[in-house]
Amino acid sequence: MFHTIPEPLKERMRYLEQADAKDRLDGTPQPKRLRQIPPVTGRFLALQAASTPPGKIIEIGTSAGYSTMWLSLTGRKITTFEVLDNKYALARETFTLAEIEDCVELIHGDAREYLSAMNDIAFCFLDAEKDIYQDCYDLVVPNLVSGGVLLADNVVSHAKFLEPFVEKAAADERVDTVVVPIGKGLLFCRKI
Repeated sequence: MFHTIPEPLKERMRYLEQADAKDRLDGTPQPKRLRQIPPVTGRFLALQAASTPPGKIIEIGTSAGYSTMWLSLTGRKITTFEVLDNKYALARETFTLAEIEDCVELIHGDAREYLSAMNDIAFCFLDAEKDIYQDCYDLVVPNLVSGGVLLADNVVSHAKFLEPFVEKAAADERVDTVVVPIGKGLLFCRKI
C-alpha cells in the first residue's frame, strides 16, 4: 500500500506537511491552520481502514484533505465532511492535484446533518472540533457494521477536554475501545 503511493499524491502530501509545519511555527491563528495529522497517524489510518469489513469510509473534518489522501490508499470511496469555506476549497484543490477526486465525495456541511441517514459505515475518522465528538460518535456508532471502526483523533493532546467522551466510549457495550498513543492520540473503537 505505502510502497506504491502515486507521485501526485506524494507531492501534495509533502506540500501540506510543509504548510502545516510552517503554520505551527509562524503563529498562524488556529482557525486558519491546517491542523492535520502527522504522517505516522496517516499510515495507521490507512492500515486500519484497509482492514475493515465492506462498507462506507467516512471522515468528519477534512481540513485540506491530508488524512483523506491517506485513506484513498485503500482504493475505496471516501465521504468526507468539512464546514469551513476556506478548508473546503483547499480540500477540493488537494483532491484535484492529488488526482483522487474520483474516489472522494467532499461534502460542504456539518456531518451531524447527514450521519443519521448513513448506514453500513465500515470506518470513520473523527478529527473535527472537539465539542462535536460526542454528537458524531452517537450518530456513527449505531450505523457501524459489525467489525467497523471509529477512530477519534487528539484524545491524548486534548485529554482533559475529551476525558468524558473517552470514558463514555469505554463504557459503551456496543464497542471495544483502546487509546492508541500514535500522533496526538487516537481513540480506537471497534463495533462488536
